[in-house]
Amino acid sequence: MAHNGAFRPFKRQTVSDSEEAPSDVQQPSTNGDPSGQDGVSGDDQAQTAPNPNVADDNSAEDQPPMDSSGDSSPAPTESLPIPSDTSVPSDLPSSPAAYPEGLSSIPGSLYGITDPAKIPTDIFLPNQPPAGPTFIDEGGCLCALRGAPDGQSTAWRCFGNHSLDAYTGSSGQWFNIPNAQTAWLNLPLNDSSNPPDVSNPMVEAPGQTNGSLTPLPGVQPDPLNVYDQACSGRNQSSWTTSYYEAEYELLNNQTPVAAAPCYLRGALPIQIQNVTSWQEHGCLDGFYCPNNTMNSLPQYCPPIDLCLETRLAGLTCQLDGVNFGMGPFEPVVCTAGYYCPHGGKEQIKCPSGHYCPVGSLSPIKCTPGAICRAGAWTQYYILPLGLLAVLDTILILLALFFGWYFAMADHRTHRLVGLGQQMSKGGLVNRKGYGKLEDETEMTELGADVVPLRRRPTGFLGSLSGNAKSAMDLDTEASPELQAFVESMRKAIHRSNFGLSFGFSRLSFCPKGAQRPVLQDISGNIKAGSLVGVMGGSGAGKSTFVNVLMGKQANTGGEVAVNGVVAKMKSYKKIIGYVPQDDIVLPELSVRENMLHSARIRLPKNWSRRDINTHVNAVIDCLELSDVSESLVGTVAKPIISGGQRKRVSIGMELAATPMAIFLDEPTSGLDATAANSIMRTLKALSKLGITVIVIIHQPRSEIFEMIDNLILLGNGQMIYEGPEEDVKAYFEHFGFRIPAHANQGDVVTDIITGNGRDYKPHGETSKEALIGYWQKSRDGRNSLHKHSSTPPEAASLRVSIKKRGAPYWTQTYYCLTRALLQQYRQRSSFWFEMGVAAIGGFLIGLANNGKKGAFYTSVYPPPYQMLSSAGDYRSAPEMALLVCIAVGLIASSPAVKLFAEEKLIYRRESESGHSRLAYYVAKVISTIPRIVLGCLHFTVPFYLLSTPPISWVIAYWLNLLYFFCIYGLASAVAMVTRREDAPLLAVMASLIVGVLSGAAPQLAKVNQWHIGWLWRMSPGTWMAEAYFTRLIEPVGHVYQLEMAVQQTGYTLDQVGLDCAILVAIGFIYRLVAFGGLLISPKIAK
Repeated sequence: MAHNGAFRPFKRQTVSDSEEAPSDVQQPSTNGDPSGQDGVSGDDQAQTAPNPNVADDNSAEDQPPMDSSGDSSPAPTESLPIPSDTSVPSDLPSSPAAYPEGLSSIPGSLYGITDPAKIPTDIFLPNQPPAGPTFIDEGGCLCALRGAPDGQSTAWRCFGNHSLDAYTGSSGQWFNIPNAQTAWLNLPLNDSSNPPDVSNPMVEAPGQTNGSLTPLPGVQPDPLNVYDQACSGRNQSSWTTSYYEAEYELLNNQTPVAAAPCYLRGALPIQIQNVTSWQEHGCLDGFYCPNNTMNSLPQYCPPIDLCLETRLAGLTCQLDGVNFGMGPFEPVVCTAGYYCPHGGKEQIKCPSGHYCPVGSLSPIKCTPGAICRAGAWTQYYILPLGLLAVLDTILILLALFFGWYFAMADHRTHRLVGLGQQMSKGGLVNRKGYGKLEDETEMTELGADVVPLRRRPTGFLGSLSGNAKSAMDLDTEASPELQAFVESMRKAIHRSNFGLSFGFSRLSFCPKGAQRPVLQDISGNIKAGSLVGVMGGSGAGKSTFVNVLMGKQANTGGEVAVNGVVAKMKSYKKIIGYVPQDDIVLPELSVRENMLHSARIRLPKNWSRRDINTHVNAVIDCLELSDVSESLVGTVAKPIISGGQRKRVSIGMELAATPMAIFLDEPTSGLDATAANSIMRTLKALSKLGITVIVIIHQPRSEIFEMIDNLILLGNGQMIYEGPEEDVKAYFEHFGFRIPAHANQGDVVTDIITGNGRDYKPHGETSKEALIGYWQKSRDGRNSLHKHSSTPPEAASLRVSIKKRGAPYWTQTYYCLTRALLQQYRQRSSFWFEMGVAAIGGFLIGLANNGKKGAFYTSVYPPPYQMLSSAGDYRSAPEMALLVCIAVGLIASSPAVKLFAEEKLIYRRESESGHSRLAYYVAKVISTIPRIVLGCLHFTVPFYLLSTPPISWVIAYWLNLLYFFCIYGLASAVAMVTRREDAPLLAVMASLIVGVLSGAAPQLAKVNQWHIGWLWRMSPGTWMAEAYFTRLIEPVGHVYQLEMAVQQTGYTLDQVGLDCAILVAIGFIYRLVAFGGLLISPKIAK
């Protein structure tokens, strides 16, 4: 039978009075499948038929009419009699009779307890054999048709205390019948011919002795106790059927299985809610109490074995997918997929378009874009999946379009370049074949004195032809590109003399902690517009000397003067260019784009876009890079342009800024002889235009050595020679060295200054110390700081030029941002790979949490239902957050390192040239936002769709986005403070560490006991996990005690806003650390 008409937990079996309790309980399964090891299979259920003489309350005939709300109980305004179709066993007597000997109506006596005060009331168990029509009403009261107190009429008496005799006494509520003179004693138990008039409840008037009844509303004070007040007089058909079945079993000398208080053999219930609590709260919100009233208060029953195991696993026992109590009066938490309105009398399947998590009071309307079928316990939010598919499609189409567009542009550019080359080599080619000459006799005979035409040198090499000694002397026959470059230089510098002169006296440099200086007592001068070569052996101090001279390193002794003015060299960095030995250029940009960015940032701020483009075009043409101007530079490992062209691009990036002096660190290293000669000829041409060029060079060819105007030879950090190149041979021959006539003077000089000159001086000192001593003895007052002083107007013009150099901060930020976005577009394969990894990561984490079915937290039920609780699950929510932290760390750390670490050298080169460091870094950070947003989207969509957490998609995405933001910041900080080779591994490890420190394992509560909780609170993982935990347990806050969550986990609840704010703060702190790493990072290495 079923106590609420919803299920039948017992098989029909006759037992003797010696048995203590029914042993044929159908044991519910944990997933609705009744075929568990201790349960009853579906076939057994089909074969188990009820006693044909007992009413089956599961049949449609036994169910009361349903009202419009779907309630199977009688409508409150309708007076229902005892159903006439409730069959009663034919052998059930219609007059009072005693139960068979050995069976008592006291419930405890049936199960070994004779004291009725020790067990709760069982409204299904008859206390005495009914003498006439009887039923159980909606309040759990026993209603019996009997003689009225006046002894003259018949009426219904309904009372709550079932231990009372139904046919003596007059307590409770009374209801009249249509025919008050009916003889009730001979009527059947289920007779419905005399229904109670529930519209007019009556009570025996207090103080009266004649037994008259008075309408209840007019009696003051209310004479009814709390149990009798619950009586309604309306039949509860399923309860009445259980009562009839128990009565039948008792009369047939059977254990009253229909009235068993617990489903476990031999078990007795424990009342868990008292009268006061029931009056104040009733059935707790989120619970289903179909059989509980004031007269059948909630009880606890020991679980059967399978349900015991289920509860220990943190789950709830279920039968056919519905939560199932261990006794008819045991409340259960409202099943997921159903909702239980306030009062807990109904458990209604969640309608379509809504979802009902466990413990729902009402159905929750699905968010637009989500799918919720009938009986849904969560919503499947597919709108983000559709948006993601549309967005990815748009991105792919845009990538294909721009790829096609740029390919066509490159094709047109190459065609124009090829056409220009053909024209420069001899005019247009007639592609239609050869034509016939009209008159061969009209051809002019060429004389022997005809001189063949020669091409005029183009680009910077044009300054090497003719008699021009400087840019002032360039004739009008110079190439247009060279004239355009010179005009740009004049406009930027505001003077005709383009170069800077340098004077240095007794320069020295000693690193901190070093015992001996790297440079000492270096004096000399460099004339403006000269090509100066700095030579020396390994460790001679060449790079240190150049770094000190150009202001990259501060000298610890001596002075440096520019144009005769002693000043800090850093103030001249905007007009000084530096080309490192390694070609530090952005491989994702084209030749033009690399130069154009340098020009936009470093040229005078009042230059128009047209002026900048004109100047960059002139530089490209002068460097003879027009044919590759639109080609990407590529990397050293995967070059697109040649090594010589790559070196020209590096030089062009400095020339694009119209410098007055250029320092180059071994510009010919790594190049073949032809490319090295071409580079040096270009530098010679620049010096002839008036720009001062200082070159660190190692073992130059004869042609290159002869191009140099002045030499600075160093050994052991001291000066060996400083002066014109043509005088160096005479200088060393003066000290006994013999230089062969046809030898490469560059190689000979290198041998001598490195202490290996014994082949050129058989006798005497050849050591570097001796050479240093020779120079110190031979130098005179020629090397003066103020030897090449500028006039006051020139100095003023120079200061104005420096002041106007450089774009404003916001302009630099904009150009750096557009460049960074363009780089990411060119590396779109890396972008799509990152998105794919994010999607796979989200799929795997979602799959790992799919088995939870949205239930990430269970705990102790609120009082007084604590005894009904399953094992608490305090770890699922923190563990889910831990998995998210680890996955995001692995997804985001490597791409972030790639975006930042690989540009450290670029950043250093640009910052040392006057670029705004803050503008660069801010732009770089902003450029990562699209990757963060899209990466988080690709991660969150599959993660949310599979794990179905009971929080909104927006909240889940927002928390994941903040953690992506933190990991990108952490990875950038690691990239900036570590070596580029080590950064990827260290960033992944750092991300793993902050993920583990999320408070899941070990739990934050345990860590707080160790007094190191502050360390966990420094990790963004803890704050993200705390926000997740709060949101995951909020929907079940009315079903479980949340205080236990705080005690077990150590998280603080209800501060999601603070958690998010701290995540943002940590993300910015990481970026401040990264920016600090940029500021203190070492200078560009050789």
